[in-house]
Amino acid sequence: MDVLSAVLIGLLSGLIGTIALTLSETLEMAITGREPSTVPGQVGAILLGKDPATDPGLERTNTIVHWMHGITMGAVRGLLALTGLGALLASLLFFALVWSGDVLLYRLLGIAPLPWKWKPQELATDLFHKGVYAAVTSIAFVLIA
Repeated sequence: MDVLSAVLIGLLSGLIGTIALTLSETLEMAITGREPSTVPGQVGAILLGKDPATDPGLERTNTIVHWMHGITMGAVRGLLALTGLGALLASLLFFALVWSGDVLLYRLLGIAPLPWKWKPQELATDLFHKGVYAAVTSIAFVLIA
């Protein structure tokens, strides 16, 4: 597989993974009563030079960043397929990259503390949903490729 094919299949797989993530979060929030996360919107607002606390477009930015991030991270999964790691190891590495990259970004932007300072339920919820995303994106990539 060439790089362009890996990236394009990765983007499609990222879309599928983001659909699964969105469904997973929606179901979990319906069961637990948890409010939707605004972290993607906060990331977007900060990167656009806005104050997330006063940005009237935060909800729209939240949705856009959620989908863009999920889809584009699929390209990373596609590129991992070119490393020769094998599907399972590439998928595990993909999960580690997605989760740790997000955690680092949130910390660097001042949105969230490091994970060992999170409430256990917040950590478990984040790991679960990122796991759903990484697994579905990886399975979609393998099946499409």
